Amino acid sequence: QVQLQESGGGLVQAGGSLRLSCAASGSIFTINTMAWYRQAPGKQRELVAAITRGGSTNYAVYADSVKGRFTISSDNAKNTVYLQMNSLKPEDTAVYYCNAGRSSPPGDYWGTGTLVTVSL
Repeated sequence: QVQLQESGGGLVQAGGSLRLSCAASGSIFTINTMAWYRQAPGKQRELVAAITRGGSTNYAVYADSVKGRFTISSDNAKNTVYLQMNSLKPEDTAVYYCNAGRSSPPGDYWGTGTLVTVSL
């Protein structure tokens, strides 16, 4: 089992920055990918960014809507994944969820989410 706890959400003005953190505990060594998703009111949950875990090089992918503004990173020593969000826009308002994925055996874990609100 893997437990995930997000933190760092809050209210920020457009153009501002926030950094989200996701602390993982449990069977971390089995996890292959860490990711951030978000879900805005009335919309489906969508992938924001993901990063591979465990290899010599970490690879990251981003949704087109956040490329150049958001950066995902990980600190394996702290079992923590971060999402640095810059140049925030009102359309970034959503609940942000941390996700941990495992390929063998298949596993998918979620945090409870942290709310990010971007005001005009």
